[in-house]
Amino acid sequence: MFSYLRKRFTSHLRERSRRRARLVSKDGRCNIEFGNVEQSRFVFLIDIWTTILDLRWRYKMTIFISAFLGSWFLFGLLWYVVAYIHKDLPEFNPSINHTPCVENINGLTSAFLFSLETQVTIGYGFRCVTEQCATAIFLLIFQSILGVIINSFMCGAILAKISRSKNRAKTITFSKNAVISKRGGKLCLLIRVANLRKSLLIGSHIYGKLLKTTITPEGETIILDQVNIEFVVDAGNENLFFISPLTIYHIIDKNSPFFHMAAETLLQQDFELVVFLDGTVEATSATCQVRTSYIPEEVLWGYRFAPIVSKTKEGKYRVDFQNFSKTVAVETPHCAFCLYNEKEAKAKEKKGYDNPGFVLSEVNETSDTKM
Repeated sequence: MFSYLRKRFTSHLRERSRRRARLVSKDGRCNIEFGNVEQSRFVFLIDIWTTILDLRWRYKMTIFISAFLGSWFLFGLLWYVVAYIHKDLPEFNPSINHTPCVENINGLTSAFLFSLETQVTIGYGFRCVTEQCATAIFLLIFQSILGVIINSFMCGAILAKISRSKNRAKTITFSKNAVISKRGGKLCLLIRVANLRKSLLIGSHIYGKLLKTTITPEGETIILDQVNIEFVVDAGNENLFFISPLTIYHIIDKNSPFFHMAAETLLQQDFELVVFLDGTVEATSATCQVRTSYIPEEVLWGYRFAPIVSKTKEGKYRVDFQNFSKTVAVETPHCAFCLYNEKEAKAKEKKGYDNPGFVLSEVNETSDTKM
């Protein structure tokens, strides 16, 4: 038992050390950080709306609660100052004929409660502003306007956060692995993508970027060099009818960066394939982008995806997501160059070629028959 656990632990450490760093995680998050940014953080406050939307929920709710409590307490202090200056508080022993600026403010606690009632328009009717003080009337108007602004901004930010198309992207899923096999007589890299909702993504467009480290002829090393990867389905790569899972594929031809890779050397490559799906959410008309990535260990050479769509006896189409990422081994050339040479050889077999070195020599036959 101990030897088994030790073996598992050793294999786990070996696998972890072999794991490659990736720019985009499987769920689409970007693994990048910015350092030594000279620009002031004040620029993030200028675009406060985007900054609030990008915050996590715990920070957003902290700002939400702090904004309300802070404004209530601040205006509570101002109401207390107004009552203190006008000598409305009980410690000043006001006369019976004294008309306070705000009825029934007896201290800081009651001033805070009046501030809360004013800003959220509760209106219990126990505390109210009189026409005695112009300062109190101005403060009432100012707090009411500021309260509406705070309510509108915070409620709008929470509503926008909930309805962001980023959440719609979570119902779009890609296959765990990419596969390389023959499709239509060509060597292709295939990926499966599915829409988990019955509502469509309008105007969907899918494409890819291959990230790798390259060295230019001038000797410059580019860490995240991007190469365009064209993905297509049988009907094209734009305006996809995304009602059922689709298998998108990239043709590995002479212009493909995968052309010089082989089954034996694939795991030795250093690249990351990032796949993007852009579309418009049917319900909200908001644009949505879904992305994922594949590293060499997640690209299976010589496999294809198992069938996933079937038709029932009742005439309905059924999608079995149990086979969504399931792969089946198939006979596949171990490199695209081999497939290309094989096709050329077969094409030459069907043609006739003249041999310039061939010389036809005539043989004179003598007849020994005597008449």
